[in-house]
Amino acid sequence: MLLLPATLTMPVARDTLRMLSQAFKQEPDTGIVVDASGLQQFDTAALAVLLECQRVAQAWGKGFAVRHAPPKLLALARLYGVDAVLSFEGAAAAP
Repeated sequence: MLLLPATLTMPVARDTLRMLSQAFKQEPDTGIVVDASGLQQFDTAALAVLLECQRVAQAWGKGFAVRHAPPKLLALARLYGVDAVLSFEGAAAAP
């Protein structure tokens, strides 16, 4: 399981995506799981990173899921209409 950093905003999104892409190579063949429980400060860049991670996983024929997403991330995904596209598991209900 891969862990998202505490801060995932526009200034660090590119570096975060690069780090996650490198870590994908070590994940099991069945799928990639990203743990978002550590996210404390984020903006729409977090959604962009997760969507790109999902795209890469699909291109490699792997599953993709986001676990333990904070309620505010779920609300942001719902606001932008990508909550149905991203697979959120074990997340608290969004406000």
